[in-house]
Amino acid sequence: MFTAPIFHGKPQDTTLLIGAQIMLGYSSSRSQTGIHRAMSEMSERNPMRDALVQLRCHFTWDLPREDLDLPDLEDRILQEITFLGTKFSVGIYSTLAYVKHLKRQNEEALESLRRAEELIQQDHGEQAEIQSLVVWGNYAWIYYHMGRLLEAQTYLDKVEESCMVLSSPSRYRVELPEIDCEEGWALLKFGGRYYERARDCFQKALQLEPDNPEFNTGFAIVMYRLDSYFQGDPHSVSLEPLRRAVRLNPEDAYIKALLALKLQEQNPEEGERYIEEALKARSSQPYVFRYAAKFYRIKGSLEKALHFSKLALQEIPSSALLHHQMGLCYKDQMLQIKRTLKSHPQRRELFDRIIALALRHFKKAIEYKPQFVLAYIDLAKMYAEAGDYTNAEENFQRVLHMEQLEDVRRQEIHYYYGRFQEFHRRSEDNALHHYLEGLKIEKETYVRSLLLTAMRKLAAKQVRQGRDDV
Repeated sequence: MFTAPIFHGKPQDTTLLIGAQIMLGYSSSRSQTGIHRAMSEMSERNPMRDALVQLRCHFTWDLPREDLDLPDLEDRILQEITFLGTKFSVGIYSTLAYVKHLKRQNEEALESLRRAEELIQQDHGEQAEIQSLVVWGNYAWIYYHMGRLLEAQTYLDKVEESCMVLSSPSRYRVELPEIDCEEGWALLKFGGRYYERARDCFQKALQLEPDNPEFNTGFAIVMYRLDSYFQGDPHSVSLEPLRRAVRLNPEDAYIKALLALKLQEQNPEEGERYIEEALKARSSQPYVFRYAAKFYRIKGSLEKALHFSKLALQEIPSSALLHHQMGLCYKDQMLQIKRTLKSHPQRRELFDRIIALALRHFKKAIEYKPQFVLAYIDLAKMYAEAGDYTNAEENFQRVLHMEQLEDVRRQEIHYYYGRFQEFHRRSEDNALHHYLEGLKIEKETYVRSLLLTAMRKLAAKQVRQGRDDV
């Protein structure tokens, strides 16, 4: 079965034009006018494009194409491929192919899809055809964008044949929990704006296969990441999904480390047992080290936290998240020293040295991930602690003017800039303005409650001072 391809605008090269002549049944003696007329007629209906948009793959999942930090995204994907010891690695190669396409590296994108095919044959056996549907869809789209329409049609035919075998009512689309799961993984990789959609994908997959280890792992991870967005008890959202995922994936050190962090406030002893178990595993070590560092930083064991952060950085020196973690460790050390400065003024030199280390790592985090909002905020806060209000203001202004941010991030920016105005700049009116700007973002998150508390305290203070306009 062959569907006549359609070109958008002028063919990119003579090969495309000749291909159009052949596929349309034109001989070389036909006039250029006839060819262009036929192509114009085809562009109005474009059946190949109509088929492509029915596919379930990265090109039809409404993933972002603009406002992306592609180098950081690609770097994080490559880190996962290299260091994350998991059975669930087919989808990451398909996501890498999509990112390569966005970078206009289509040959490299095809190579990533070939690697995905190898893993499918190696790991999925009888289910290879089902696992291949997303890969085939991506192949079709990439070949289409390259103008290699015969190859694009080949992969459309593969999908269509599978849809017939699976008794799908659609020629090019089939509803399968495996595809829901892969869509969930892809959305998860593209950031916080997509977490709720990712959650819905994993939930949909779990309705059909509630005991599937991969579906449960994906659902637990996305719920863990959504925790900080929700108001109320943070343990109620992801604790049980994490426990279930650990039961179904007892060898997965990564998911154990997440469970340890989620248990930390409720049952720190149990949480530490899971961290120790995860640290004994040989898989996913840089990720486990990172979460162990976070666990011990929250516990207050800062030397231990720095130790694990440094171990992780030895493996992934370009990780923005790890540099941010290091900066947070030094920030906490700085706060410990700050509380003792009045009684131990000789520690001032150490205080300044720790601030310099924190600044260095926050700057590194931004260097590797230029849109890293939290790193900018922490860098600005650290400059404020050092008394450098000019650089603090500059970094706050950068994030205040960023676009396409999740609601929780915009709330955080207004909250921390308001604190900077209130306690460093001594500008209560500016502080109140930003607390109110944050509260205008009505998403119920943990930051919204902080904004409300800060605004009430400041307003009450101004009332006590006799301000009539509060």
